[in-house]
Amino acid sequence: MKKNIAIIMGGYSSEYEISIKSGNVVYQYLDKTAYNPYRIIITTEKWVYLDEDNTEFPVDKSDFSVTLKDKTVHFDCVFNAIHGSPGEDGLLQAYFELLNIPQTSCDHYQAALTFNKRDLLSALKPYGIHCATSFYLNLGDTIDTDAIVDKVGLPCFVKANRAGSSYGISKVHEKGHLDEAITNAFKEDNEIIIESFLDGTEVSVGVVTYKNEVKVLPITEIVTENDFFDYEAKYEGKSQEITPARISKVQEERVRKWAEYIYKALGLKGYTRSEFIFIKDEPYLLEVNTTPGLTEESILPQQANALGISLEELFGSAIEETLR
Repeated sequence: MKKNIAIIMGGYSSEYEISIKSGNVVYQYLDKTAYNPYRIIITTEKWVYLDEDNTEFPVDKSDFSVTLKDKTVHFDCVFNAIHGSPGEDGLLQAYFELLNIPQTSCDHYQAALTFNKRDLLSALKPYGIHCATSFYLNLGDTIDTDAIVDKVGLPCFVKANRAGSSYGISKVHEKGHLDEAITNAFKEDNEIIIESFLDGTEVSVGVVTYKNEVKVLPITEIVTENDFFDYEAKYEGKSQEITPARISKVQEERVRKWAEYIYKALGLKGYTRSEFIFIKDEPYLLEVNTTPGLTEESILPQQANALGISLEELFGSAIEETLR
């Protein structure tokens, strides 16, 4: 019997439109002979099932079911395609755990930890993982630009602590521009992280559980036309994403080891994509994404394709691993 699969997309953050694109690609490529896919749009205003005619049916949040004209649909599995809150920060993971509905991303604690850049880096540093020097600010704190520059130097990156797709990120070259960058970051989150600039090759490493095996995908090198890998570079063609990355054998072995170690040590599941920058031969961790982009152009699907894994196989495997 075919399984009912809820593909959740949308969300509460600035990444809403990107999530909708990812969810629709999952819906397009999911094997319809094995699954009954349902597009579920989640926003702050409503949770709805969207049918082929774009007619909306409300989701019953008490058990995450949908009542149609002739039946009530319950779901065997949830395919999580929400970037940002509430799909990447642990809120929905906890909700589905309470309802005992399997979902394709990591569990709620791991999602909350990885979505919080400050907590993630603090948790991993004792294991010997290299990270940039950082300075933390919360909304309402006194901003001492001299203290910031003394610790992280210039240029530096000002980032929203809990945001994705480069929203709320600025590269600051002069101390006089720090206040503007901090204000921009606080538009996305009430916590920010300011990090020293790492001058080296940037790579993205996908790690997935595929056919009951943790697998490190081919590494992607990021070459941006802009000052850094910002929103325009990620989504508007202002970068090259080169798979496999043009790095040495030593660099490849080290970054693959650390990416797999992070996945296993944190107890991650499903898809992840970790970002690193090399300083000489040492990879420095930037962040870990637990619901990465899933469009045809997104990095993780490109990496899977380089390994001969189609989108249909990639998405189907995520469901089967979750149901396992």
